[in-house]
Amino acid sequence: MSNEVQTEPGGNAEAVTPSDETEIYSRGIYVGTGGDIAVEMLENAETVTFVSVAAGTLLPIKVSKVLETGTTAEDILRIW
Repeated sequence: MSNEVQTEPGGNAEAVTPSDETEIYSRGIYVGTGGDIAVEMLENAETVTFVSVAAGTLLPIKVSKVLETGTTAEDILRIW
């Protein structure tokens, strides 16, 4: 995976159901209902939990999974 910075906004979005198995690709994650969001980062497969993410937050992160374990936020969208 390239470390190239992408400056173009995402052109697609869809709802994400958190899953410890399902792989996705995103350039950003939108959190509709606040809470914690656990993700597997795209570049190094590191698991990270963003704690107390406010409703309406757009996280500009590349992820390969939105994990069910550790995620309490809801109404999550992936943007790519």
